Amino acid sequence: MSPIPEIRVSRCNEAPVRDRGDYVLYWMTAFRRTRWNFSLQKAVDWANRLGKPLMVFEALRVGYLWASDRFHRFVIDGMADNAEACAKSGVTYYPYLEPSPDADKGLLAALAERACLVVTDDFPAFFLPRMVASASSKIPVYMEKVDSNGLLPMKAADRVFAAAKFFRTFLQKELPLHLSQMPDAEPLKALKSKTSVPRLEPLLDRWPAASLKTLREDPKGLAKFPVNHEVGVVDERGGAEEASKRLKRFLEKKLSRYEENRNHPDEDGTSGLSPYLHFGHLSVHEIFSRLAAKEEWALDHLPKKATGGRNGWWRMSEPAEAFLDELVTWRELGFNMCSRRQDYDLYSSLPAWAQQTLKDHEGDRRRHLYPLEQFEKAQTHDPLWNAAQGQLLQEGRIHNYLRMVWGKKILEWSSSPQEALHIMIELNNKYGLDGRDPNSYTGIMWILGRYDRPWGPERPVFGKIRYMSSENTLRKVRAMEYMEKYKPR
Repeated sequence: MSPIPEIRVSRCNEAPVRDRGDYVLYWMTAFRRTRWNFSLQKAVDWANRLGKPLMVFEALRVGYLWASDRFHRFVIDGMADNAEACAKSGVTYYPYLEPSPDADKGLLAALAERACLVVTDDFPAFFLPRMVASASSKIPVYMEKVDSNGLLPMKAADRVFAAAKFFRTFLQKELPLHLSQMPDAEPLKALKSKTSVPRLEPLLDRWPAASLKTLREDPKGLAKFPVNHEVGVVDERGGAEEASKRLKRFLEKKLSRYEENRNHPDEDGTSGLSPYLHFGHLSVHEIFSRLAAKEEWALDHLPKKATGGRNGWWRMSEPAEAFLDELVTWRELGFNMCSRRQDYDLYSSLPAWAQQTLKDHEGDRRRHLYPLEQFEKAQTHDPLWNAAQGQLLQEGRIHNYLRMVWGKKILEWSSSPQEALHIMIELNNKYGLDGRDPNSYTGIMWILGRYDRPWGPERPVFGKIRYMSSENTLRKVRAMEYMEKYKPR
């Protein structure tokens, strides 16, 4: 088993490791997979060192903001995959689906009472940091969290970067070390003790383990959960198995034309992997490893010095380099922000120049003005915008290029930039399978000037914020079929 880099591990409390506990507990909260997972690997390492069995505990709450059938089904698909993987590996897997708000209260503490220690995931956004901090203060044993978010450990950067070009240069200096410290592809294979955890009946009586197979196959199974049933299930299924299939399809069918097709909605040239990355069903390390194998790439191909450029540093094909700039530079830029600033989603976190120029133009006349309800129903005058929102409603995603136009128009058609931010966050987090994520907050805040620079000439409403229009977009990209497919019915 490969060693886990210490830079990825953080202690959560001052409680001791209990050597006489019955098991090592891995509380799976963000990296919902059994492959390429530093957190699971660390839990296996602890279990082997202590000579104890491993329990994987994965729960799904109902009381969080924006909980819906859409997200529940996607996560449950992943839980079913994890149940099968753990069963094959002889690992006790405890899936819990909360039936009502706060029904899970006391469950983690009860599991920790018999554990030697708890290992969990270090994810810097949404409610997860607060949840982990609260739990760590209440359990009686040692708890640590492990960062398996990106190729670059979050603690490797000592500052927040103002622009992608600065972060890209930093990455090129730091990444070579961390690319040599990859997680094990199948950490459960290294587990020595395959015995199941005994005496779980009292816990199971109060907090029954979920029947995932039934829920996965029963279309009405979600109706009993108190979540938003109007945000319905999409055709796309969740889970590590589906994620692996989509990655394979992208590498074999789409990668070669990625740079050419990714900005054209009619071509469907994007990877489609962001929901699986968000829910932890797929690891960026696995994506990189499989891409590198396809490119016949090795670590010694990297240049000795950072170039700071978007192309050429990786010494891979142009499509692969374009994809890696999105996957690594832009995605991990969001983790850099969220891990170092708790106000990552607040208007006050925008650059000073952006706040000032938006303030200067806050009183400008808007030619069109829509409330949240009309935006949500895709009821604007703009067919391209309506199609983008239609895709979000129907599929839980927006084409990557059109997501920028979608946000710029919300800024233009809202009563204030603060209201625009609220609307973007609400729509993206309510409907987007990849919402509530550092990467999606990067996209939303970029609309308002984060990671960008002042542009001229100044325009009404936008001021010095970069301007985009549907008319110009349609001159640049092929989207007529897209507009027909996703137009409001």
